[in-house]
Amino acid sequence: MSETIDFDALFQHGRLYSGFDSEDEQTLKAEGGKLLPHLQSVTDQFYAALAHIPDAQPFLEGRLEALKKTHVAWLQTVFSGPYDANFAAHMHKVGEVHVQVKLPVEFMACGMIQISRYLIPVLAQVYAGDSDTLARMMKAINAVTGFCLILMQESYQSSLLAQELEKFMSITGISRALFNNLAAAYKD
Repeated sequence: MSETIDFDALFQHGRLYSGFDSEDEQTLKAEGGKLLPHLQSVTDQFYAALAHIPDAQPFLEGRLEALKKTHVAWLQTVFSGPYDANFAAHMHKVGEVHVQVKLPVEFMACGMIQISRYLIPVLAQVYAGDSDTLARMMKAINAVTGFCLILMQESYQSSLLAQELEKFMSITGISRALFNNLAAAYKD
């Protein structure tokens, strides 16, 4: 899927819709390191919350420790950057993996909500007595998690379009080559 995606355009689209701006980026680059020691705890709480969601069980069984390790690494990337087209490609790939395992799309939003839920107390602790930085970090984290969600959910949209195209070609009997030729003719 990802080889035909303009990740620069996706990056700009995600920034526009999430409100993730250069101020947020600078805040995370300057302060994100303070969150790194807390990411394992946030991840443990995240997966403990998911354990109470019956529909999540099939996605967790037998894989919990590996998922936690991957999750911590992903959070480190989210809070340290760099934020560019490569970041967009990486987030899209994370979404593709979720599509491949058939994770319901609503779990993506659920995940971001849970991350925020467990980061807020960490932020309150780390920035106790520094309300200005706390406010900037809360804004930046809200924006970057929304940004990531938009980038990852693009994978779901791309997958749905590909499925619909395959269904259309199957019903009509049009080959991939013919479809590509028709599509190319309409581009010009």
